[in-house]
Amino acid sequence: MDKKSRLEEYFEKEGPFKSGIWRLREIVRETSLEETLKWNAPTYCLDGKNVLGILAFKNHFGLWFYNGVFINDPLGVLENAQEGKTKAMRHWNFTHLDQVDPQQVRSYIDEAIKVARKGLEVPRTQKKALMLPAELKEVLGEHPGLKGSFEALAPYKKRDFAEYI
Repeated sequence: MDKKSRLEEYFEKEGPFKSGIWRLREIVRETSLEETLKWNAPTYCLDGKNVLGILAFKNHFGLWFYNGVFINDPLGVLENAQEGKTKAMRHWNFTHLDQVDPQQVRSYIDEAIKVARKGLEVPRTQKKALMLPAELKEVLGEHPGLKGSFEALAPYKKRDFAEYI
């Protein structure tokens, strides 16, 4: 199934927030943002850069601003996506369609577009070097096949194993 069909499927799916995400989509589609599908969710981009997404969850629906940390928030509605982990992303959650004020939503979207045009981004931090515990080093040294499999893992998986041990 192509992206366009999967996008339509996302918005057509029955659920308590179907009308809410449709309304958000209508507002976003009035802008210059390009609609695409990333991580199985509608994502809106400017010149290939992620600006925002529309998501529906079990208890709410909303907008996710990828560089929301730079958005002026006069209503105080933007929340950190994952406190302590997320540096730039901010979300605006709704539980009812009547909470979606098109003018307010559009002003936040316009602000997000300005942020994207300015190229504002939180600099990525360097990942700390992978430190293997002595026990893991010993086992990998004794089992070349295991060492090969371990080396083939993505860096985050290696870090997960090392931290677990």
